[in-house]
Amino acid sequence: MPKATVEQRLTKAVKNITEEVTLPTMDTLLRSEPLPVDAPTLGSSNDVSTWLEDELPKATVAHKIAAYNAIMPVVDAALRSEPLPVDAPTLGSSAMLVEVNISTWAGRKKDKRASADVVSANHADKEVANVIKKLLANSDTLKAIQTHVTAARNMHSNMTMPWSNSGLRLLPTAQYFNYSEAMSQMLNEFEALKIRFLNSYNDEVINVQLKLGSLFSRDDYPTVETLASKFAFRMNYMPLPDVGDFRVDVGNEALREIREKYNDFYSRQYTTAMNDVWTRLHKALKNMSERLDYGSKEDKKVFRDTLVGNVTDMIELLRVCNVTQSTQMSDMANKLEEVMSGVTPDALREDDTFRAETKAAVDAVMKSLPSLDL
Repeated sequence: MPKATVEQRLTKAVKNITEEVTLPTMDTLLRSEPLPVDAPTLGSSNDVSTWLEDELPKATVAHKIAAYNAIMPVVDAALRSEPLPVDAPTLGSSAMLVEVNISTWAGRKKDKRASADVVSANHADKEVANVIKKLLANSDTLKAIQTHVTAARNMHSNMTMPWSNSGLRLLPTAQYFNYSEAMSQMLNEFEALKIRFLNSYNDEVINVQLKLGSLFSRDDYPTVETLASKFAFRMNYMPLPDVGDFRVDVGNEALREIREKYNDFYSRQYTTAMNDVWTRLHKALKNMSERLDYGSKEDKKVFRDTLVGNVTDMIELLRVCNVTQSTQMSDMANKLEEVMSGVTPDALREDDTFRAETKAAVDAVMKSLPSLDL
């Protein structure tokens, strides 16, 4: 079959799959229905395109997910006219991109009249001072939302790796279910806190008038309906395109240049993501080493139980973030697991010898970390 025909059939078939199979659908199916064992056997790209056209219409959505995961390397190779090993792990197959957008009502506003009065009373130039009003004073319900949003953003950052300055972060597929479950709980709690705040809003506006005095202005306060629209919590997932995933008609030479530049971008972003993991590990180990650096009860340093938990959590992080199966990262996870085996906060506090041995082992792990100018 002519190559152009194969490409057209493959592209059309994959497009049909990706339009139907979304990440939420995949999440639900993989939790309730195991992937079929009879996923297509890969021969040539022509074999796959034939299978897609003849068998795919009869397949369940779960089969289509399996087909999509199985054929993408072949599709990519066919469109690039390059061989690609079926079992070669790629960044695109081991991770995805995710962004979280959270918006709230700040509950603050500049008071122009009060600002002008302050400037005038102090014989100062205009615009050198501003009076910012806290419209609900110290509202507990609004503060609870703001505290929760900070926790949600921290969780998002801790479970992902940096990717771009636009807010997209790298999420390993091995981390997807844990991330989705944790962030969904954060979303549900956000909605509950929002409803609680909106229900008390009108009463809080009435109660705050005495606190603000002459600074109070009813025009500063939106209606409950308008206020509700200012709160949002959204998670957006998107696939991580492979280096060769370009569909532009610019000629072979230009396309080759684009791929080279994107390959460089991929390399830089991947390095940044991995360095973020190493940096987190170094921070946790350094903190443990410093807190364990004492020899007797007289110069005892106080530390919380999380000192140990923060380090042991890094073992799982090293494994789920190892999207390209780096032996260095997997070896480090195994070494750290061995070092932390049997280590408990109480044992570190009560046994001077054990504490010194653990500190020495932690220091040895730190010395074996990649050099990142830490």
